[in-house]
Amino acid sequence: MSRFKSFDGVEIYYQSWGQKSAEPPVVLHHGYVANARINWVIPGMVRRLTLAGRSVIALDARGHGRSDKPHDPEAYGESRMARDLSCLLDELGLEEVDLVGYSMGATVALLAGTQEPRIRRLVAGGIGGNVLHLDSRYQVQGRKALSSAMLASRWSIRNPTLAGFRLLADMVWADRKAMAAQALAFHSSRIPLEQITAPTLIIAGDKDPFAKQPRRLQKAIPGAQLKVVPGDHSSVLIRPSFQREIVEFLEG
Repeated sequence: MSRFKSFDGVEIYYQSWGQKSAEPPVVLHHGYVANARINWVIPGMVRRLTLAGRSVIALDARGHGRSDKPHDPEAYGESRMARDLSCLLDELGLEEVDLVGYSMGATVALLAGTQEPRIRRLVAGGIGGNVLHLDSRYQVQGRKALSSAMLASRWSIRNPTLAGFRLLADMVWADRKAMAAQALAFHSSRIPLEQITAPTLIIAGDKDPFAKQPRRLQKAIPGAQLKVVPGDHSSVLIRPSFQREIVEFLEG
């Protein structure tokens, strides 16, 4: 268990598992409100990877888990989180990694894939065609509503999706002011997906409302593969099929 100061002084917490091997480490990036333990350790993904002989590194994104939690939206956004990833690779002196991101972490992974040459293979899970339209009015309104929900009384929230995120925040003792700040800072400009050169896997649950039309995302990334497995946005993380597809893809 370790921490490092990122490019702007925010301290990022990370943890490592497994032994060094001939294969590059697998770096895992979690989703919004969650943390590495919730998305990757408890569901068994870390164990699955280490049993396959891989070393694993998982970080808590800024504002999440045991990392620093500023309350200014200017400190957030997936672009900053992608820079945190690069700083982590610098900190550990890594020349090559495989990167797996889920939900918010998948957006981080895609952004990193457009600019970080040390990524050998890339997996983006829990997202779909909506990534092609991050600047839509619908998504902008959704971010504002989510930010407000993080600060409101839980019992006043009527929208089921917003209520679900707020319940998760309460369950994991998230810093809700930090979550509100990140909600306002979600990436809202076009990602140049055509610049991704690492072999890429898009993986989504067949009942995931946040990963609709994943084939549109697949087609926007040169040579990307697509796997659709059973599950919704939460349950897919514990599915053997989800974990197996990722491990097999990373093995090449």
